[in-house]
Amino acid sequence: MKLAAYWIAMTLVVAQATGTNVGFQQVTIPDPAGKPLAVGIWYPASAPVSNVPLGMFTQSVAVDGAVVGNHLPLILISHGTGGSLASHYDTALALAKAGFVVAAVTHTGDNYADQSYAGNRKDLIDRPRQIEVVLNYMLSSWPQHLQIDAERIGMFGSSLGAFTTLVAIGGKPDLSRSAALCVSHPDAPECEFIKQRHGDQLEPAPSKPFWTHDSRIKAAVVAAPAVGFLFEGGGLAGVSVPVQLWRAQNDHQAPERWNSAVVLRELPKLPDQHVVPNVDHFVFLAPCSVALAQAAPAICQDPPGFDRKAFHEEFDRAVISFFSRELNKG
Repeated sequence: MKLAAYWIAMTLVVAQATGTNVGFQQVTIPDPAGKPLAVGIWYPASAPVSNVPLGMFTQSVAVDGAVVGNHLPLILISHGTGGSLASHYDTALALAKAGFVVAAVTHTGDNYADQSYAGNRKDLIDRPRQIEVVLNYMLSSWPQHLQIDAERIGMFGSSLGAFTTLVAIGGKPDLSRSAALCVSHPDAPECEFIKQRHGDQLEPAPSKPFWTHDSRIKAAVVAAPAVGFLFEGGGLAGVSVPVQLWRAQNDHQAPERWNSAVVLRELPKLPDQHVVPNVDHFVFLAPCSVALAQAAPAICQDPPGFDRKAFHEEFDRAVISFFSRELNKG
């Protein structure tokens, strides 16, 4: 796209959102191959907002308010292990204010209330399929689906949600690499996690898995990717869409050496890279409420002097800029 056309497209996105509020819906959608999926949907709206609870957070939204705008881009969000549709709610709000529709799913079997899939191959295989179910719903069954531009779909994922995103855009993991990692690095946090959950990811797979890819997704943002080592040896060769890659410099949950470094090395095209200095894995989660900090202090602890809220304002701007640029190319 020429520069003038790009700025026209950018102006249209901003104009759609200027002066608007954020609407919100929480829906449950059927999954033909599993339990119904809980999905949060944020979008530009003009109705008055009020403060409403969302898990352990509070957000200012117009619940079930009418959608403002047409030909709106859509961003899908995949959370990490033990998370929920609320895990990145602040980024969803920021995207909606900027003129995007956002759909975040609570992954079956790997969320704050249900860890039955955690540490198991089923979690890795089923997550991208669940994303496809959500995307099908948003483009065909959501009552406001005609206001979405089906040619402008992006995806955001953090931690295991980043893995989910990389598979959705064409990545093909090699599940045997989990056992190989745990032989060479038996103290790796990933190995400890699998053992603690009594998972099967260190055992030989009984059959070749089917990985769900979705060519409708045109751009992706991945933050602190977990199990990135599964893509070693050409597993991301099939990724052709632009990627923005974020990593925490002191990631103790998904160490850079065999996670984000592998993703960076294996992507066919150099991603838009961002490194957040001196922070750990959970920095990409929404700034913690008092209730969440009390319930799960480990995911809320940042280095002295680091302001997660201020960082997220910068982070969200960069994510919005990336999606605005890449999804408006024509």
